Amino acid sequence: MSEAKTKVLVVEDEASIRKFITINLERSGFAVLEAETGEMALEMARACRPEVMVLDVMLPGIDGFEVCRKLRDEMPELIIIMLTARGQDIDRITGLEIGADDYMVKPFNPRELTARINSVLRRIERMKAPDDEPLVYKNLVMDLKSQKFYKDNVEIELTPTEFAVLKMFMSNVGRALSRNELFNAVWGKNYFGDLKTLDVYIRRIREKIEDNPSKPKYIETVWGYGYRWCDR
Repeated sequence: MSEAKTKVLVVEDEASIRKFITINLERSGFAVLEAETGEMALEMARACRPEVMVLDVMLPGIDGFEVCRKLRDEMPELIIIMLTARGQDIDRITGLEIGADDYMVKPFNPRELTARINSVLRRIERMKAPDDEPLVYKNLVMDLKSQKFYKDNVEIELTPTEFAVLKMFMSNVGRALSRNELFNAVWGKNYFGDLKTLDVYIRRIREKIEDNPSKPKYIETVWGYGYRWCDR
């Protein structure tokens, strides 16, 4: 029996770009679905449950940001890679803040998109080691087998990238981690993204796990270096 292909939903209103992405992803072994509007993307994602979504920001009707917000609440395990226009840094930051796992700037090399998708998939597989024991820190529990995170026995929904970042901290309690070290461990050494991406994720994680995100007691900033999981 052949191994099931990873399903990717490509959401892009320009037919030529959508077909270009689809052809290249299919050549790389993915099973590709297509949607040209935000409404269609929501309907197909809920019905087909893809593992990955390649999501353009500018869509007719519901835009990519709103699609990301809705699906991030409903499908926290979904990998979302947003497509933004060149020079629109605010789109990139907004996308990451509302739950996107990565972003690509148009125009882009289709091989890089494939590499980005595979990088996130490998990251998730690394975290699913069957014999890993849960990571526990006081009232926080990270269950590596189920890929779930709990605070005070209440599950907190994390995206795949948030989970990977948090795992780095909980595996290195009390040790200062440089921004480069964190970035390379989570995104890979060959990833050419902006280090500011990490700062967006730290802010998102603090909002989810800290009692007071403006005065964090778990993830501490080490000014001029990076971050540290506090051992207090």
